[in-house]
Amino acid sequence: MLFLNLNLNLDLFFPMPTSWSYISQALGGLALFILGMRTMSEGLQKVSGERLRRILEKGTGNRLTAPLIGSCLSSLLQSGSAASVLVVGFVNAGLLSLYQALGVLLGTGIGTTLAIQFIAFRVAAFALPAITLGVLLSFFSRSRRLAKLGGLLLGAGLVFFGLSLIEEACLPLGESAIFGILHQQVFSARLTAVFLGALITFVVQSGGATIGIVIALAAGGALHYDAAIAMVVGEVAGASLIPLIASVGGTPTAKRTVIIYCAINAVAISLALAFFPFFLRAVDFCSPGNLTALHQGAVLPLTPELRPFIARHLANAHTIFTLACALVFLPLIGFFARSAETLLPTRRSESEARPRFIDNRVLKTPTIALAQAWNELERMLETACTMYRELVSLFDDFDPKLAAAVREKEVVLDVLHRDMSQFLIALSRETLSVERAVEIPSMLQLVNDLELIGDQCDLLLNYLIRKKEERLTYSAAAMDELKLVAVRVGAALELASRVFKGDTDENLERFEAELAQLEDELNQSHLVRLKSGKCSIVAGLLFGDMIASFAKIAQLSFTIIAHKRGITHEPTGRGH
Repeated sequence: MLFLNLNLNLDLFFPMPTSWSYISQALGGLALFILGMRTMSEGLQKVSGERLRRILEKGTGNRLTAPLIGSCLSSLLQSGSAASVLVVGFVNAGLLSLYQALGVLLGTGIGTTLAIQFIAFRVAAFALPAITLGVLLSFFSRSRRLAKLGGLLLGAGLVFFGLSLIEEACLPLGESAIFGILHQQVFSARLTAVFLGALITFVVQSGGATIGIVIALAAGGALHYDAAIAMVVGEVAGASLIPLIASVGGTPTAKRTVIIYCAINAVAISLALAFFPFFLRAVDFCSPGNLTALHQGAVLPLTPELRPFIARHLANAHTIFTLACALVFLPLIGFFARSAETLLPTRRSESEARPRFIDNRVLKTPTIALAQAWNELERMLETACTMYRELVSLFDDFDPKLAAAVREKEVVLDVLHRDMSQFLIALSRETLSVERAVEIPSMLQLVNDLELIGDQCDLLLNYLIRKKEERLTYSAAAMDELKLVAVRVGAALELASRVFKGDTDENLERFEAELAQLEDELNQSHLVRLKSGKCSIVAGLLFGDMIASFAKIAQLSFTIIAHKRGITHEPTGRGH
């Protein structure tokens, strides 16, 4: 009996016998739509390549260009939410200051609105041809450029085909009793519609996807105009929550940035809701359609002749809101940045034993992530060079504080070795061009080599401490030889640093041969001193261990140079 009553209730809500097939069609269309957005994002990133990194490096310092960078980033990712999370990663990595990040974040909404305007064209008739052409170019074209273009077309076709499926499924569902109840009990409350828009954005992690869904539902008659506009406003609220969560565990600057961004959006949303009738009129003024009838559609279902205009109205609503927000708050970001730094002052500098340039949030843009990994590698090399210089200075005058600083740098290299290895392995799973993907194995080897240099420096420090504690002495000639090899090995390490910065002119083979000859000469003279009794057995063994560690550092330096030059000599140019 209970089962029969359940069937009766379902029939009341969904009177048509094929209602469940429409629900299945709507969900399938949603899946295709989200897949299309992701495919477009990957295609755009492949097409943009190194341009994205160069734009970010050059354009974030200006108040006017920073929002343009944010809009480009959002357009490339096809998601303002993903772009804002990426900005948090940039702030964590030290790429962007608070001032720069606020400008870029305001621009991410503009990029989202460009994607929404594209979706609002509703060119469903071209969806299947675009998918067909995209597949043909992606799978059968020998040209990489055409294959990348095929990925873009495939993504765009999936977006429009998915939206058409959702809209087609919503036409009968919009007439069902359950949607009537939803309109009366849920969508009629403007704040509830805002909350639903925020919730959908938070779940699908894409503002563009949210507006696309709202457009399809409204065009299918499942949403009234007033509720649809409120959900558009709610998308902004949901897009603010995503970077807020992403900032958990981040640097204080990242947290301040996101808090200000959320506060700006909260004020903008409050103003939009407070002046909602004026907001609707502004949207109507900028959009095609029968304005009087459309205002009736704010509280009544849209008639079939008005439905073609709803997509443009919703897209324009998002554009007006986003541009107004940027125009009002962009001149004030300097004030917000200064206020945040005053109210939330920066604490003492954090430990160096953490990555400065890499952040897992940046992995969504592999080209930028790879460039940041190169920056972190260069930092590792600079740390190793500084560590070595401090170590060598201890041969003249042993300073416990300087010895402690050497130990600290060894810890830094160990931590960076672990985090860089994890980051590069994760990056290898992302979509990279063939030219860039081949860099990752060499980078992993470079990370290992730099960590081994730190280990050898730490080992040399232990030898010095042992020499001091056991009061072992060397002849003046032996000390001069140690200092000589230290200088020559230091020159090899400095050469590796110069090669990292683009200097590739020096003859590596000659340098390597000279060091090998010096090592042989030192070992021979050391044996002479041992035989003559000028050096004790214990001191002699320690001397040999020191020479071996210096030789290992030199060998690792030459290996680093060879790996870096191997990447640099690829046809694509420099590794980073």
